[in-house]
Amino acid sequence: MSQEAGATIALPRNTALPLYRQIQDSIRAKIRSGHWPTGRKIPSEHALVAELGVSRMTVHRALRELTRDGYLERVHGLGTFVSEPPGVASLIELRNIADEIRARGKIHRAEVRQLRVLKAGKELSAQMELPAGTRLFHILLIHYQDGIPIQVENRYVNPSLVPDFMSVDFTASTPGEYLLGLFRPDEMEHVVQAIVADSKLCEMLAIEATEPCLRLRRRTWKNATVVTLAILTYPGSRYDLAARYQAGDVRDSSRQYANPETAQ
Repeated sequence: MSQEAGATIALPRNTALPLYRQIQDSIRAKIRSGHWPTGRKIPSEHALVAELGVSRMTVHRALRELTRDGYLERVHGLGTFVSEPPGVASLIELRNIADEIRARGKIHRAEVRQLRVLKAGKELSAQMELPAGTRLFHILLIHYQDGIPIQVENRYVNPSLVPDFMSVDFTASTPGEYLLGLFRPDEMEHVVQAIVADSKLCEMLAIEATEPCLRLRRRTWKNATVVTLAILTYPGSRYDLAARYQAGDVRDSSRQYANPETAQ
């Protein structure tokens, strides 16, 4: 292992995030920027407590979870070191598809097929945890990678939390990017299904009727309120959904879901 990294990390003191999360974000930024390279020893818990003016428990939780997630490695008697970064975890990490595509050196383009206000039917309102008949924002768009359709995004948004959603240019900024710019969710739920595409989906994804698709249903909450339900569909031959979990951290949340596209 190499020498210890410099201790200075800057906290944004964003009151919307707990202190341990701010510490984690700052350490991840150091790692991703290369300022703290793989194998570099990071400051001790004692040094971080003294520098940041936070409790030992707060620092301990931040480092423990970064170790759990694969960013850090603790070596008994020697300290904590930067490990190889964890792989992409699309199912447990909110990521902007445009950023994913550009990170692969490809060109992203979005085509908005529908942007409207609708009244939620019984099943959709139940998933949004709102009374039946509540008005929702709805967007349907196709994401392209180098001109090839790679994802159909079908998203429902709670207008009371995101009142300006309908005025955004979603060919310039994706819905996910816009929503993450407003706030980070407190809770997420992901459900993955293998589906057979109907004729409309085959047309949007430019696939044959025999090609299987993967569908990811994602709900996010803020302050115990559902912000959005996103139904993301990928052609099976063009995309992999992957996740990295720590043993024992995944809760069993199996349940039946109605299809909101047919539940209006």
